[in-house]
Amino acid sequence: MIGTTKKFLLGTASSCLMALAAVSSPAVAGNGDTLKAVQDRGSLLCSGHNGSFPPFVQVTDDNKWSGYDIDYCRALAVAIFGSDESLKVVPISWAQRFPSLQSGDVDIIIKATGWTMGRDTELGIQFSVPYFVGATNVMMPKELGSTAPETLEGGSLCANAGTSTERLAANFFKGRGIDIEMITFEKSEETREAYFAGRCDSLVGWGPNLAVTRQSAENPDDHVMMDVALALEPESAAMRQGDDNWVDIANWMFAATWIAESHGITSANVDEHKANPSSSAVEKLLGVTPGIGERLGLSDDWAYNVIKQIGNSAEIFSRNIGEESVYNLDRGLNALWSDGGVIVPMILD
Repeated sequence: MIGTTKKFLLGTASSCLMALAAVSSPAVAGNGDTLKAVQDRGSLLCSGHNGSFPPFVQVTDDNKWSGYDIDYCRALAVAIFGSDESLKVVPISWAQRFPSLQSGDVDIIIKATGWTMGRDTELGIQFSVPYFVGATNVMMPKELGSTAPETLEGGSLCANAGTSTERLAANFFKGRGIDIEMITFEKSEETREAYFAGRCDSLVGWGPNLAVTRQSAENPDDHVMMDVALALEPESAAMRQGDDNWVDIANWMFAATWIAESHGITSANVDEHKANPSSSAVEKLLGVTPGIGERLGLSDDWAYNVIKQIGNSAEIFSRNIGEESVYNLDRGLNALWSDGGVIVPMILD
C-alpha cells in the first residue's frame, strides 16, 4: 500500500511538473506547422502597432496600414496566398510583441525588432536574416556647412537622458577627441523641441526617427544627417522557435526582393524578365524553372507575385523611407553591397 501510494505521488508530482513546464515554457512551433496553420486559417497575422511608428508602421488618412514593415508583411502574404488581401495586421505595443507571438496572436513580427542574444536564447523565438540596418545618428543644421563629426567641435548635442543613444554619442565624440556638450532631457518631445529652438547644435537619435523629426521641421531641407553613424542595429523578423520552414520562407521572401533588385527586376518590368530571363537565377526566381516554391511549400510563382505586387527592395525603401516618401532618407547601409550598402542577396541555386 505504501509502495503504491509512493508511486502514485511520484507520478502525480511528475505530471504536475510536466504541466508546469508546458505552461511556463515559450511556445514552440513544429517544423512546417506555422505555414499549415496560416493556410488553414486563410490569413496571415502580422504585427502592427498600437499607434503610429512612421516610416515603418502607420495608418493612412483613409484608415489603411502602410509603412516599410507593413510592405514586407504584405509581401509575405502575397508569397503564401498570391495576394495581400489575406493579410491581417494585428495592432500591438512594443511590450506585447513577444507575448503575442508566443501565444499565437501573430504568426510573425516584422516591426523594427533588433536581433539580440537575450531575445534569441531566452524567449523561445528565432530571427530571420536582418532586413534593415538601423543606424544611430546625429542631425544638425545644414548651415554648419559640413556633415563631418568635427563640425560639431565645441558645440552642443541634445539627447534623451539615460538612453543608449546618450551613451553612444558620448563615447563616439570622446573617442575622436571632439569636445561637445551633452544637453539631456527626460522626454523625447522636450529633446526635439530644444533642438528646433536652437538650445543645442545637434540632435542624436535612431536614423529613421530622425528622418521623421526632420520632416516635422518648418523647412526639412535645413537639416542634414552626420556622415558617420554612431552605431548599428540589425532589425529582423521574429518567429516562434522550432519551425525552420517558416524561417526559410521569411528569409527567402526578403531575399527575393534583394535578388530582384540586383538583376534590375522591378514591379514594372518583371513580366519582361519572365518572358526573357537573362540567367538561370532569374528563371528560378520568377518560376520559369520549377523548384523555388516546392522547397518552401509554396507555388513556383510566389516570388514573381511578390515582385509584381510589392516590388523589389529598392522600390519598397524608396516609397516608404527614401526619395519617393516625405522623409527622403538616404538608403546608405540598407543599399545592396554593389551600391555601397551591406545587404547581400543570398544565392539562388
